[in-house]
Amino acid sequence: METKTYAGIPEELAKLDKAKIVLIPVPYDGTSTWQKGADKGPEAFLDASANMELYDIETGTEVYHQGVHLVAAVTENSSPEAMVEAVHQVTKKYIKRNKFVTIFGGEHSVSIGTVRAFNEMFPSLTVLQLDAHADLRKSYEGSTCNHACAMYEASQNTNLIQVGIRSMDVMEKTVMDADKTYFAHEMAVDDTWVDAAIDQMTENVFITIDLDVFDPSIMPSTGTPEPGGLLWYETMEFLKQVFEEKNVVGFDIVELCPNKIDKSSDFLAAKLYYKMLSYKFQNEEAEEVYDNSFDDEKVNKNNNTKFQDEDAY
Repeated sequence: METKTYAGIPEELAKLDKAKIVLIPVPYDGTSTWQKGADKGPEAFLDASANMELYDIETGTEVYHQGVHLVAAVTENSSPEAMVEAVHQVTKKYIKRNKFVTIFGGEHSVSIGTVRAFNEMFPSLTVLQLDAHADLRKSYEGSTCNHACAMYEASQNTNLIQVGIRSMDVMEKTVMDADKTYFAHEMAVDDTWVDAAIDQMTENVFITIDLDVFDPSIMPSTGTPEPGGLLWYETMEFLKQVFEEKNVVGFDIVELCPNKIDKSSDFLAAKLYYKMLSYKFQNEEAEEVYDNSFDDEKVNKNNNTKFQDEDAY
């Protein structure tokens, strides 16, 4: 992958020592089981970002002035386990540098490493998963680091909230927390899910977005598209509220499988990433020092069991 500045921003805003935001590309597609191509996702996302207007109308901001450092892609692919560990280590490295760390995959197995890193760095972590698939298998095809297992570890070690789910294996019901799972068919007829989901979140939230959470009518270029997905504005309203009410400590976006003919999905991914940054920093001046609330004294002191309903949020 060619190394360049994110979205073509000036080099002075892309330097690590100046940037508040770090972007880690992970072009990995080692365990997907249907359409291949997620390893091409980061490059397509970056190409689309370079052709995107950088003024966000809704927030009235140009968030790139906060600085975005594009690091070298994580290219470890000798095994799913090795990839996960590589992502885990590089993500943790930049959290420790007091950066707002973001990751663009690659398939969803990438998120095993990102969630592991954020869970080690931030206490009482909520993982907010937007996805068509539950991804709660303990292992699949001989590996615990398969894309079908992307959220299993999070289900055991964090406060996992799943949104947009509409495809799963029956065995995943034995792992799933039904009270914190928002199925797409229920969301379609009851808009109280937004407040309910946010009420279940702890203060620190990591967001993982599998692009197949969106309806294929607006996001066709993904490995396993599912009908009945989320649309753009309802998703933005939800994310905006999460950023307003919680401390979003980072996010990843995965499962873009670019199509050479239709670039609309690439631009949706690019716009989604930029909107999330805009929501995060809309009330912060570029000159202000960023504090990611990382505390050495709290590292590895998380509650390593599933949060209980009676926990205070």
